Amino acid sequence: MSFDKAAEYVRKCGLGDRIKEFAVSSATVELAAQAVGTEPGKIAKSLTFKVGEEAVMILCAGDWKIDNGKYKAQFSTKAKMLTPDEVEQLVGHAVGGVCPFGRNEGVDVYLDESLRQYDMVYPACGSDNSAVELSIEELERISGSKAWIDVCKKMGT
Repeated sequence: MSFDKAAEYVRKCGLGDRIKEFAVSSATVELAAQAVGTEPGKIAKSLTFKVGEEAVMILCAGDWKIDNGKYKAQFSTKAKMLTPDEVEQLVGHAVGGVCPFGRNEGVDVYLDESLRQYDMVYPACGSDNSAVELSIEELERISGSKAWIDVCKKMGT
């Protein structure tokens, strides 16, 4: 169901031919990178948080993570990730397939600056065995993002 909703949205944006479905799981950055045949950084990882009573989604490079200080400066609150149940209820996609496409109303999406280092990235498409190949410009155009922000840091730093 979630895949169908996300895929329909991507098709309506004219990019349906970019959707990839895999016979293997792509539920984690590592598995998605293997399924796509790319490096982990090019997987556009969707991180979901609660800001007040609202859900917020941040897409970042797959080998980056939230920098708590930058997050607090951006959103004026401590980073509090949604539980898997909250993600499905508030965002409309289950963990492993979270993406900005076909999401529930009221979920603000932000793109982290970490993605700008790549020409092409691969966000999920609503299921734990799918992805969409998009240029950064296409991701910006069809994600419905509010803004580019800088709230992440490279893992291991």
